[in-house]
Amino acid sequence: MAKTKPVESDESRLKQKIASQWNEKKQSDNGSFRALRKRLKRIQRKRRAVVVRKAHAAGKVSDSKTGTSA
Repeated sequence: MAKTKPVESDESRLKQKIASQWNEKKQSDNGSFRALRKRLKRIQRKRRAVVVRKAHAAGKVSDSKTGTSA
């Protein structure tokens, strides 16, 4: 049986947790709050790195490939 993908991503779940903790405690020096923010930032960095890697792998489309030579 194949694994099912979670309905919501880790990033959105972390954002919700951070928002709820921020509303409840109103303090950013809390250790658990800091850990959640670090996890969120790590996930965001990985997502951005994947986007950049895919863009580099795709390469640039030259004029000869598009057929718009003058």
